[in-house]
Amino acid sequence: MDWLLMPIEAVRDFLELGGDVLSLIAITIFAMWVLIIERLIFFRTGLQAIGREALEIWQSRSDRKSWYAHQVRDKLLSRYDMAANTWVPVIQTLVALCPLLGLMGTVTGMIEVFDVMAISGTGNARSMASGVSKATIPTMAGMVGALSGVFLVTLITRSIERKVEGMEEALGLDH
Repeated sequence: MDWLLMPIEAVRDFLELGGDVLSLIAITIFAMWVLIIERLIFFRTGLQAIGREALEIWQSRSDRKSWYAHQVRDKLLSRYDMAANTWVPVIQTLVALCPLLGLMGTVTGMIEVFDVMAISGTGNARSMASGVSKATIPTMAGMVGALSGVFLVTLITRSIERKVEGMEEALGLDH
């Protein structure tokens, strides 16, 4: 049973070292990763179904040249694009929020250091170290979260662009 409790205790100790802001960063990173994983799963399942449906609708049309056909094609492409891009702006916002929360952790940790210095002077190194820890750990966690998110958001965005371009070609107009 120790093998299960040790990681939980390590995470709890790490969150205590970083202060309250680290918990907020952890929630932000968790939400970001849940949405990233959702998008990756959706690309394999739901988006393919939407693409197949759009192709079936387009291929079942006898008229592909008229103004109305262009509008139907645009609607199918727009629906596909919107489905692919769902949650991407939220993920991008969470990625951008991670380093800002890390900076907030830095500021709150340094405020704690200055409070200790104001009360006990520079003689209480242990209390000052606690504040420095609360200043640096959230900064590191925010940067790590942002870097992992930036990489995957870039991959997701490029994948969406390729998929939408592929759908545009598949729904080509007959001239």
